[in-house]
Amino acid sequence: MKKLVTISREYGSGGRIVGKLLAEKLELPFYDKAIIDMEVEKRGFSSNIVENAELRAKSSFSYSLASAINFGDGVTSNPLSINEKIFLAQFDVIKSIGDLGEGVIVGRCADYILKDIEGVTNVFIYADIKDRITRSIEVYGDDPKKVKEIIATYDKARQNYYNYHTSQKWGDYKNFNLVINSS
Repeated sequence: MKKLVTISREYGSGGRIVGKLLAEKLELPFYDKAIIDMEVEKRGFSSNIVENAELRAKSSFSYSLASAINFGDGVTSNPLSINEKIFLAQFDVIKSIGDLGEGVIVGRCADYILKDIEGVTNVFIYADIKDRITRSIEVYGDDPKKVKEIIATYDKARQNYYNYHTSQKWGDYKNFNLVINSS
């Protein structure tokens, strides 16, 4: 039986922290953005481009436009934008984790990517805004003067990234087996 858990989350909800604790408790491998991005970098993508892939989606229009444009060399016939190439590389990494059958995966549309694998538990974690602000400042080290803007920027980017690549609505309870308020 597969022991796969995906965690999607709002910024500041502690979803990554919950995922790490869950992986430790269940003695499963833990995969977050950093680990997945390292695998994508091994496939030839620059760390800077990969690192900022999700944040480029903070405007749905500009992300959709950038994803539609191919800045290729004019020689190859690959019509994919850099955003789509990075997503497909992340898709392949997450799919291979799913094929292994064990792990806790945070973010990167993993719930959608692994939707056809039986036994995957998809979790969405959210929190009250006051708790997200506190966690963002105390745990993530965000600037108290900019914390509301940072939360809004990350949530918007995650929403646009998820909606664009999955054609589903980010945070919609129908996409998850369990929705948790971490407050």
